Amino acid sequence: MDEKRKERRRHSVKAYLNKRFLKSADARPLRILAEYLEPRSRFTRLNIDDTIVFMGSARFVSREQAQTAVSAAGSGEGDPERAREQLAMSHYYEAARELARRLTEWSKQLADDERRFVVCTGGGPGIMEAANRGASEAKGLNVGLTISLPREEFDNRYVTRELLFHFHYFFMRKFWFVYLAKALVVFPGGFGTLDELFEILTLVQTRKMKKHLAVVLFGAQYWNKVIDFDAMVRHGTIDREDVSLFHRTDSVDDAYEFVKRHLVEHGLAERGATL
Repeated sequence: MDEKRKERRRHSVKAYLNKRFLKSADARPLRILAEYLEPRSRFTRLNIDDTIVFMGSARFVSREQAQTAVSAAGSGEGDPERAREQLAMSHYYEAARELARRLTEWSKQLADDERRFVVCTGGGPGIMEAANRGASEAKGLNVGLTISLPREEFDNRYVTRELLFHFHYFFMRKFWFVYLAKALVVFPGGFGTLDELFEILTLVQTRKMKKHLAVVLFGAQYWNKVIDFDAMVRHGTIDREDVSLFHRTDSVDDAYEFVKRHLVEHGLAERGATL
């Protein structure tokens, strides 16, 4: 074999090991498929068939952290008004934490060989951290579906290590939010939360989602002010019965009972239901 042929052979790379190709536009379908197949493999291996998805603002902090900020602001370190607002909103963090803990404790008592109704979040800070934290405090598995964003990293140490995922494509991350979900609890949030909420409500409204899905909007005062569903009904952009697609509440007890009742009536009869 001449030297040129030897040189070509040394530099030839199999397509699935060619990093330059895998990162190219031509390989985008492969990257998309990988964000479907790799999570599916892990969910199957760990027997994760059903989830309770928590969504909400990444900007809320725990009561302890908020109280520390208030004290610091009182000493001239930080913005007092901002610190007081954080303290007021911290009750949503604590509510998500408590609700996730109680639902995890309940799910662990079910007479089932496989893991059912595992808490799932976007894996970030705020409400996501709170729900993962509550599930972790109940010693339950929990899922974090993180997304790559052009800003500094965050530390949500409560996600079960084997169930921490990192996505590039928002739509693949949304798929995994919805595909395994049997219940959805949405706390006050911003653009991302609203985007996810309305996409899921559209799937339910149009019956593209064939399974039963309990949807809770936690924080009725916030939701009633931010989204005027009644005005949408008056203007004819949605039907009156569309408002019954979700349940609004300010109570952890009420949210817990609503979700649990729905899962007993519908979720236990369904496993791995598809869109």
